[in-house]
Amino acid sequence: MKYEQSVLKNRTMEQAQQLQFTLIDEITREFANNEFFQVGDVGLHPEFHRPLVTSRVERVLARTFGGEHCALVRGSGTGAIRGILSVLVEPGDSVIVHTAPMYTTTKETFHLMGLRQSQADFNDMDAVAKLLENDRTSKVFYVQHARQQPTDTYLLQDLIALVKRKRPDLPIVVDDNYCAMKMLGIGSEYGADYSTFSGFKLMGPQGIGVIIGKREGIEKLHERNYSGGGQVQGYEAHELLRSMVFAPVMLAIQNEQVEKLCRRLASGEVSGIKEAYITNSQSKNVIVELEQPIASAVIERASYYGAATYPVGAESRFELVPMIYRVSGSFLESEPKLKEYGLRINPMKASADTVIRILENVLQEFRG
Repeated sequence: MKYEQSVLKNRTMEQAQQLQFTLIDEITREFANNEFFQVGDVGLHPEFHRPLVTSRVERVLARTFGGEHCALVRGSGTGAIRGILSVLVEPGDSVIVHTAPMYTTTKETFHLMGLRQSQADFNDMDAVAKLLENDRTSKVFYVQHARQQPTDTYLLQDLIALVKRKRPDLPIVVDDNYCAMKMLGIGSEYGADYSTFSGFKLMGPQGIGVIIGKREGIEKLHERNYSGGGQVQGYEAHELLRSMVFAPVMLAIQNEQVEKLCRRLASGEVSGIKEAYITNSQSKNVIVELEQPIASAVIERASYYGAATYPVGAESRFELVPMIYRVSGSFLESEPKLKEYGLRINPMKASADTVIRILENVLQEFRG
């Protein structure tokens, strides 16, 4: 299958269940005497300088994801990335990054913060090792867990291990958006200094970002976020935790349907499709290459048959129906032809049957 080596390995259903059980186990260690039924406080608790329940939820998540500490921040995944970079680098500093097209909001973060990029091809471990040996000025090693381009094949854990061998002084920041609770581990569990991801992509309320990692950096972030209006309130943190409990199994079901859908489309079940293959752009989905350059028209008509044709939060609590959408911007930079021929399909909470019915109805219209 096209780009087969690029596809990240998701948790099995059994592994997803185990993560759910682990999260619940940590909740029972933190909340006793029916405290979990108290949904949360607001304001600057005098001991923690943030809501008490927020601090307790942070402890649960830190232990679940193998970190020393956790911070819940405003701004979802992008806010988490910006928050932790703000305590690690200054304007003008250099950050080691992958040579592939950067995710749009991350690119804007680098621009806003005045950061310079020191690039290496993360698919070439020798090139990464050489840069680590020669570049002694960069302040952070930054890596995106999900694929930045369809030809990426690097393994996150191998990259982290290499950096720790060559430059143990260099902080590693991982963008785990689209991968947290899906893949077997995230950056913090593989030895990275900091993992960042969006709680919104894990069924949580809007706007909450999660940072897992070293105590020193996260405590500095907490100290700087001293405004009451900048806090994730206790009831929001509680809602995030309650929602995240359901995410692993739901995402494992979704993964099963992605794979079923790809197999059926690749076998020719729906005419008018030239090729179908799985990518991690950004979430795990099916890329469909059409026989005709009618992608925009197909997307427009798909909404008539019940599909979502634009994202809300890419697997947020609002996204139940399947999404048939344009291919991601970073992938279009690598494969420009997909603008006219490509569809990105995520079943979300639907079955492969529903997606195929919608595609069949839409493409039937273009067959005349």
